[in-house]
Amino acid sequence: MNAAVDADRPRPQVAVVVIGYDDAAHVTDAVRSALAQGPAVREVVAVDDCSADGSAALLERLAASEPRLKVIRRRVNSGGCGTPRNTGLDAATSPYVMFLDSDDVLPPGAVDALLGAATGAHAEVAGGLCVRRELPSGREVPWQARLYALHAVVPRPALRPHLVQDPLCVNKLYRTDFLREHGIRFPEGRFPYEDIVFSARVLAADPRIALIPDLVYVWHVRWSAERLSISLDRAGVGNWRARTEACRQAYETLLGAGQKALARAARARFLDHELRMYVRELGLRDAAYRRAWWELTRAHLAEFDADDWARDPAAPGRLAGRVVLASPEPRDLPRLGELAARPARLCPPYARAADGTPVWSDDLPQVSLEPLLTRPVRALPLAVDAELRPRARGARLRLRLHELYGRVARAGPEAVEVEWRHRDDGDAAVRATTRFAAAAGGWSAEADVDLPALAALGTGTWDLRLRVRFRDGVSREVTAHALAGAGLLRRSAVPSARHGVVLVQPYATHSGALALRVAPGVRGVLSVVRARLHRLLH
Repeated sequence: MNAAVDADRPRPQVAVVVIGYDDAAHVTDAVRSALAQGPAVREVVAVDDCSADGSAALLERLAASEPRLKVIRRRVNSGGCGTPRNTGLDAATSPYVMFLDSDDVLPPGAVDALLGAATGAHAEVAGGLCVRRELPSGREVPWQARLYALHAVVPRPALRPHLVQDPLCVNKLYRTDFLREHGIRFPEGRFPYEDIVFSARVLAADPRIALIPDLVYVWHVRWSAERLSISLDRAGVGNWRARTEACRQAYETLLGAGQKALARAARARFLDHELRMYVRELGLRDAAYRRAWWELTRAHLAEFDADDWARDPAAPGRLAGRVVLASPEPRDLPRLGELAARPARLCPPYARAADGTPVWSDDLPQVSLEPLLTRPVRALPLAVDAELRPRARGARLRLRLHELYGRVARAGPEAVEVEWRHRDDGDAAVRATTRFAAAAGGWSAEADVDLPALAALGTGTWDLRLRVRFRDGVSREVTAHALAGAGLLRRSAVPSARHGVVLVQPYATHSGALALRVAPGVRGVLSVVRARLHRLLH
């Protein structure tokens, strides 16, 4: 009987490499989450990258009571994540290996799920769902959920180019011999975005890959931390230089291995992900950063060929990239930021060339917007302006949908679903539907906003989401551009029978979308003041 029970238990086959530097507050939680995976984990290799905060001593004490834990202390800090991961990989003795950062955790059952998928499919790589957990709010955002929606086995990566969209290394299990046979390692030293290069090297080796919908990794994002992680610290232009270099190496690795479809997908990802993310933040940077960023980006985009631009030429990232490439100096940053939003918004003016062709602007006619004329309505970068005017018992939301080269009029907008959703609690939402009325150059709609009702559901930030419905039943989800006229984005105190007072402030997000901060009662007002002071001090 005992033999039968033992036969059912997973054999210890996995090494979990945990890397950390000066992260005494979290590293033992990460290691314990790996050890808690059960008997499938043969060893946990914790690599301390020359910490000075006592992290290594904590790990040594834990190792004294846990024989599966091996601690490696590096004598010189590497400056990045690649070198300690390589150190841990070299020390691993198990058939399979996976990687864990010191400030993240593995959820229960992650290793069993990945190992079962890898062995069952005879796959060199198995990947599962990762969530970004933003702290301290606890809000969780699935990472590349579409890729991990179902169980799947991909015999060759070229059969699913979308694999390039997930360059994380931590939500995957690798056959150790596969990595060693192909010499697959991380870039050494201070090399931000080492995952991008490592993952390209993995795909270039043409592995068999198993995908599962199970949650296998929790990625903690601590925006309020005193020291941001290497990837989150985007304040200096050196971060962008490192990111473009990683993307360049990934492309060259895939192309050099004959993986042309994957190489093309890597450049598509750069336009749709990297470029859009940093364009949204350009408005926050100073003039020197913008000029340096613009120069670096134009140099990188100049390496792209005609085929890189041809696929879906009206996609927001491609339109933004063509504007950057066509202009030697930074320009139209607010409009580009709106285009880089998710969903994208192409705000007026809507210029035309002399022959009537839609173009980016009168002085940049070489950037044609003609592909918008055939883009599906559900994918158009619709622009909706919004203004919120608080009143004694609530607020009035006014919306204006702009025409877009005749496409909106032909589709026939009829109504708009208005949703206010709490940023940290996705289950908290207030919805209403209102109809559009024709107006000069577009359509208008209005809706009441019950501010005390929002306050009763939750203090904090409420994001405005809209769904425009058209005559034939097609709909398009959009966000709204926050109008910033006199008094429109001013903080107001609204009387409330339940709370006494509700403090509200409409504001524009980094991408220009309208959002709303709500704080009910005296306690809520004090929390807003404390948050404001925290932002000023940090």
